Amino acid sequence: MSVIEMKPVRERILDAAVELYYSDGIRAVSADKLIAAAHVSKVTFYRHFPTKDDLVAAYVAVRAEDERDAVSAKREELPDDPAAVLRWYASVVGVAACTPGFRGCPFINAAAEITDPDHPGRTIIREHRAWLTGQVRELLDQLGVEHAASRAEQIMMLRDGAMVSGYLGLAPQQVADELTTAARSIMGR
Repeated sequence: MSVIEMKPVRERILDAAVELYYSDGIRAVSADKLIAAAHVSKVTFYRHFPTKDDLVAAYVAVRAEDERDAVSAKREELPDDPAAVLRWYASVVGVAACTPGFRGCPFINAAAEITDPDHPGRTIIREHRAWLTGQVRELLDQLGVEHAASRAEQIMMLRDGAMVSGYLGLAPQQVADELTTAARSIMGR
């Protein structure tokens, strides 16, 4: 029995969705492709995810949970150093944006493919974006930055642009450095 077949079925399906939806795009990945990648039967697949919308929402939720866990862990590790948390995040964005196979922000990509504003995946994306922006705002508040809410939105826009820049060819450290420099400019530091 392979390692893949030892995982719980739902987890195998979600692992396949995380990999394939990100690498190929949500619309491009058929249920048959996911079934083959997860090593499950159609009946089993549809028992866990009756519709593609159910699986897309679960995919986006997994990606959001991963990012929330990483940011929360770093904030717990450095509770009194919000600047270090922001630098860490800039570095993470820089490295991710320059990794082979990087195709951009999974949330922006999913939002572009999910056209229905009431789709459960879009709701998860909006909630996650609000959470992440709130984290940046809280860190800026800790630093005593004026207009933290507005500046957090600006930093999120920079984050999005940094991911595109890395995807188009900047080196990881350059992406992180440019993101950090631009964020400092916004913060007035």
